[in-house]
Amino acid sequence: MHNVSKSFGTLKVLDNVSLSFPSGSVTVILGQSGSGKSTLLRSINHLERVDDGFIDIDGELVGYRREGRTLYELKEREVLQRRRDDVGMVFQSFNLFPHLTVLDNVIEAPLAAGVPRAQAESEARALLARVGLSGKADAWPRQLSGGQQQRVAIARALALKPKVLLFDEPTSALDPELVNEVLDVIRQLARSGTTLIVVTHEIGFAREVADTIVFMDGGRIVESGSPSSVLGAPAHPRTREFLSKVL
Repeated sequence: MHNVSKSFGTLKVLDNVSLSFPSGSVTVILGQSGSGKSTLLRSINHLERVDDGFIDIDGELVGYRREGRTLYELKEREVLQRRRDDVGMVFQSFNLFPHLTVLDNVIEAPLAAGVPRAQAESEARALLARVGLSGKADAWPRQLSGGQQQRVAIARALALKPKVLLFDEPTSALDPELVNEVLDVIRQLARSGTTLIVVTHEIGFAREVADTIVFMDGGRIVESGSPSSVLGAPAHPRTREFLSKVL
């Protein structure tokens, strides 16, 4: 992310944000509600258009093409193609298709991308096994717990083999006893070398899996560093204040 800013009306939600996420790394973004965390994630896959700055993944611009010194926004079809190739996203609220079985939810995007059905189904079953749901391929979303639905959503996001996987508070809609089953799947992904960017309030989980913790306040990056430095010895008073309320 290069000097990215975004406003909604007079409210500046991202204020000159620059960040890099090394391939295979796990970055956890912390901050109070309204600090810009979700907008930052949504700008990475061009669900939100930024006002200033630009974002690239492996040198490929997100949402734009460059000609000389000018950026031109891509057509929606091209944006969807780029998003499909590069970025997976897991939302708070699962967003599964209720009229599709678990297996069909996972294969829907690969089929649309031209993957042969037999290959898509085989890969989907392997992904469901990976998230601990191999016995649920033929179930309907309404038959699953919230934790199981979120694990299906993770399998679906992985089905297109994205370069970057975004998690927007993936456990916030879950009952407390279901949180760990989702965090366990993300822990496995963290060890597998997938590039993860996770917005969460689960501080213990952040301490355990993150390579880098970013603390945001008022649309700005206030502090960034290793879990031991940001959580153990925060340098900024806003970080200290936030942690004193959640630890």
